[in-house]
Amino acid sequence: MTTATMPQLVLTAPGAAAWTEVAVPALTGTGDALVRPVAVATCDLDTAVNVGRFPLALPYALGHEFVAEVVAVAPDVAAVRPGDVVAVPFQISCGTCAACRRGLTSDCTSVAPRSMYGLGQLGGDWGGAVSDLVRVPFADAMLVPLPPGVEPAVVASLDNLPDAWRTVGPYLDGARDPRVLIVGGLSIGLYAVAIARALGADVTYVDGSVAGLTIAERLGATVVERDEALRAGRGLGRFPVTVNTGATAEGLRLALGSLEPGGVCTDTGIFRDDVALPLGAMYTTGITFVTSRVAARRDIPAVLALVAAGRLDPAVVTATAAGWDDAPAAWSGHRAKLVLTR
Repeated sequence: MTTATMPQLVLTAPGAAAWTEVAVPALTGTGDALVRPVAVATCDLDTAVNVGRFPLALPYALGHEFVAEVVAVAPDVAAVRPGDVVAVPFQISCGTCAACRRGLTSDCTSVAPRSMYGLGQLGGDWGGAVSDLVRVPFADAMLVPLPPGVEPAVVASLDNLPDAWRTVGPYLDGARDPRVLIVGGLSIGLYAVAIARALGADVTYVDGSVAGLTIAERLGATVVERDEALRAGRGLGRFPVTVNTGATAEGLRLALGSLEPGGVCTDTGIFRDDVALPLGAMYTTGITFVTSRVAARRDIPAVLALVAAGRLDPAVVTATAAGWDDAPAAWSGHRAKLVLTR
């Protein structure tokens, strides 16, 4: 008996994506759904791997940020039906274990640690979203229907968007002093600017990229070139909320050193090596430092609500859009946020 196959995009080397044939997934569990990706975004880690800055074992199936159409569901799935358009969290989570009930959907204990789509050996054998079908376990817990009027391509970045939201969203609702310093890098920092501005914050944005500074300024942030900001240090002021989204020690120390007493700094940068922290100053100032992987399923609804209300337009961060047939060339050549659509 011949096994049915489908094309799936894989990265064979940095800057070299190509189609390969893989088995078509099937419903294998009582809570499963099969979904057809309709919009897939690259995340900042994808970009780092693609340009050779972050090594992952190759080849691996591409695509972990995506919106999809439900094609089939197991009999006991109640939350979605075929034809629904849904946000698909990139991390696998059951919704019922102790970690998931605490909101730590990035650390679900019902599956192997770090189970994720589209990140190869780092996330386990879950396949990638640049393919015809993806199997989603725990469909009732994982899948989030898109609100009416929200375009899939606009919210496809379902790793970086919730990652940005958690750096500012929890601290700006009703904040007495809504000032934020964001030390940027690629798309997460810019999404954080857009979300903070949507929540009424006064944002100062630091980046070494002219393109990033231009987008942030368009969003209403006060922009400071990276080298100038590093020279100024605390001259930028003290902030109740700071964010570091790049993987540089200097940027992280700038974000930590710019906190006022009682402030919160969230770091989303992925550091491969240890970084010396100013622990004495952090202790005497009295700050909260948050570093962790995003719990995407927990925070996706908050992002979708902002977009549905017309307060947030993530599309401003998208550098390139391409069609499905052009996926190999577009992915191979991307250096900033790319969104693929069918």
